[in-house]
Amino acid sequence: MKITSIEIGEIFVPLVTPFKTALRTVENVEDIVICIHTDTEAVGYGEAPPTAVITGDTKGSIVTAIRDFIAPAIIGMEITDLDGIMNRMHHAILKNTSAKACVDMAVYDLYAQNLGMPLYKVLGGASDRVETDLTISVDSIDKMVADSLAAVSQGYRVLKVKVGKEGMADVERIRAIREAVGPDVAIRVDANQGWNPKEAVRIIRRLEDLSLNIDLVEQPVGAHDLAGMQYVTQNTYTPILADESVFCAEDAIRIIQMGAADLINIKLMKTGGIYEALKIAGIAEIYGVECMMGCMLESKIAVSAAAHLTAAKSIITRADLDGPGLCRIDPYTGGPRFEANMIHMTDAPGLGITKVPGLNGEARLS
Repeated sequence: MKITSIEIGEIFVPLVTPFKTALRTVENVEDIVICIHTDTEAVGYGEAPPTAVITGDTKGSIVTAIRDFIAPAIIGMEITDLDGIMNRMHHAILKNTSAKACVDMAVYDLYAQNLGMPLYKVLGGASDRVETDLTISVDSIDKMVADSLAAVSQGYRVLKVKVGKEGMADVERIRAIREAVGPDVAIRVDANQGWNPKEAVRIIRRLEDLSLNIDLVEQPVGAHDLAGMQYVTQNTYTPILADESVFCAEDAIRIIQMGAADLINIKLMKTGGIYEALKIAGIAEIYGVECMMGCMLESKIAVSAAAHLTAAKSIITRADLDGPGLCRIDPYTGGPRFEANMIHMTDAPGLGITKVPGLNGEARLS
């Protein structure tokens, strides 16, 4: 099975409600999608969101990286030469992790199809289902409470609450949500780098004093402030999750050895795909550090790839794979079944995606 061409398109999916964090506000998923074609007529799908504020990648940079650098490097290669494909891709262009993730998941899709197995079983097959949280965007307290209650009514048992814009005022948001949803719903707090270290410690300690039972606090301070992350981790009891601070295996080692976080958030758009994400999972297993699998604002293709990896590895104990749950529609055919908080893996080979709107074999690269 040889790679013969890569087709590039774009997907537009409206969100149920605007996605608001300390870094940005987004109303639609507008992602780059690709289809890798082969000489056997098998196809593999990939997706990449332009998340410039986190990865530095835009639609233009993703398309250019794939079209002008990655595609020429891997077209003609055998899908079974997984190491060779990944080495060529990662040496073809520096950074551009979203573009690489897009191609990486399409290659893994084909690799598993070639074996006639669903990807999660190829990667380890720890479980056939994944439970995800649902993101509650930062907003007025009343709106966040209403959104939280709506999520719980839909079956979600874990909420990820976005904060980081108003310092100690965030405590009132979280307290109101806890009072509304009760003690049995897990609450994760994501500051998206919105606090400074001392402010983060004050806020987290206040949450602890109020016995709000927070599952974790994600990326409380700036991504590159590892000393600040270490200070927060060492001065609070609540588990601290490193997100934007960890893009690669070397970052994970540094964070773990410094004691700068208790948990690691793996995202394919940060790592450049499954191939590099597996290295972080392996490092986490060595150190006994649990991981969360997260996503950007991604639709079903990219989140399916992340779900397959989550289902494959027992060290990944938490999932923030709510992208499809935030979308108004599912434009794809096939893939894992997303039913509110549960993602059910299927026996379909590869990712299981069988149709992507806008990708019909035209405008191929060869």
